[in-house]
Amino acid sequence: MSEQSGILLGKGEDKVYLNPRFANRHGLIAGATGTGKTISLQVLAEGFSRIGVPVFMADIKGDLTGIAAPGNPHPKVDERIQKIGIDDFTFAACPTVIWDLSGERGHPVRATISDMGPLLLARLLDLNDTQEGVLNIAFKFADDQGMLLLDLKDLRAILQYVGENSKQFSNSYGNVSSSSIGAIQRQLLVLEQQGADKFFGEPALDLWDFMRTGAGGYGNVNILAADRLINTPRLYATFLLWLLSELFEDLPEVGDMDKPRLVFFFDEAHLLFDDAPKALVDKVEQVVKLIRSKGVGIYFITQNPLDVPESVLGQLGNRIQHALRAFTPRDQKAVHTAADTFRQNPNLDTAETIMQMGVGEALVSVLEEKGIPSVVQRTLMCPPQSRIGPLTDAERANVLRTSPFAGRYDNMIDRESAYELLQRRTEQAATEAAAQQAAKEEQKAARRYSTSSKREESSMMGDIAEGLLKNAVRAATSSAGRRIGTQIVRGILGSLFKGR
Repeated sequence: MSEQSGILLGKGEDKVYLNPRFANRHGLIAGATGTGKTISLQVLAEGFSRIGVPVFMADIKGDLTGIAAPGNPHPKVDERIQKIGIDDFTFAACPTVIWDLSGERGHPVRATISDMGPLLLARLLDLNDTQEGVLNIAFKFADDQGMLLLDLKDLRAILQYVGENSKQFSNSYGNVSSSSIGAIQRQLLVLEQQGADKFFGEPALDLWDFMRTGAGGYGNVNILAADRLINTPRLYATFLLWLLSELFEDLPEVGDMDKPRLVFFFDEAHLLFDDAPKALVDKVEQVVKLIRSKGVGIYFITQNPLDVPESVLGQLGNRIQHALRAFTPRDQKAVHTAADTFRQNPNLDTAETIMQMGVGEALVSVLEEKGIPSVVQRTLMCPPQSRIGPLTDAERANVLRTSPFAGRYDNMIDRESAYELLQRRTEQAATEAAAQQAAKEEQKAARRYSTSSKREESSMMGDIAEGLLKNAVRAATSSAGRRIGTQIVRGILGSLFKGR
């Protein structure tokens, strides 16, 4: 297998190689279940790794981790090698890093709420236009206040604050309804129950860690454990779209290179576009068009080429089409769509061949010099040099233990952000309110004391006056009595003496 000739994919009329110079023009691997898409994906990933190109791929079925171990001899593999005519085939592993959004079966992958942004988050939460508008208000307020949105509790705190102060936001940001706030909060709760609370936070993934090389200069094969993640397809799709967006925004322009800086394989590609709003599809199309100038190649893996929008499908220059079955009108349309996208081979009925190929066969067309698609060939695909099938639990644990990122992302960090700042603001407001209430109570108490003192003083003066008056009356009464008594006695005595 010669690196100068590119990545050997298999043999048709001639051996078919993928030219690394045009590998960043993106690609498509399509075909019905059980036709060999996973093997083609593994062969491509190995080929990129061996020419020093890092790879990222989502492991939907849980069987791609075998790329971290050398393959095993098998009669069918030996037969395939002989038919293709590979002289220097050896079983070998690729340097592999395993990631997992939940952190259970690989290194944790995290992003902050701010990194995700309101557009992708609204898609993840399945919000309507009104609710998305409220979410934008929350993000704008956080930006204006310099508050970091790192995890779900930060976003919840911001939304609660916006809802409680909706009247204040109407003039500056727009109307905020309590029903929209409630709907978003409910969706966040559902998202948390799906495990998103482990995804949102810090330390956030440094995308440059996807772009490292391992032993011998081989590119690292980064595998996302997605066999459980696929049960929450919206989270899976949003995560992949976030990766694309971050790469597009962070990587510098490099123009045409001899080989890509990084290659992404997105399995179950239809999940990226199912029920996606037009604005989101337009964003994906823009990223796919422009990200190749940053040295990144994107390869979509799906059962049906109709799963990918035409605007995106037209950007995919390298094609590996496995067999399709035409059981329904939609299947027949898919067969003809796939056949029409190839540069036709006069020796081949493309549409008929798509329905006749066996497992491990594919129609292949790759970009050649000047970026011109090659004539399509019915190709017997190469076997992988690494193991077909998953690692054992012990082997997986060893890969994680010897990983260059062991311990780097394992422990979550919770630094000061919107939740803490708003909590502090709430506590401060409560303290100020309590102080104001205490001041009011003191003022009331002072007024009550003043009024009571005046009443007591008035009452005391009244008592004093009343006492004085009573004393005077008693004194006067006593004096008059004595005079009257004296007069009576004198009168009686006087009359008595007169009688004598």
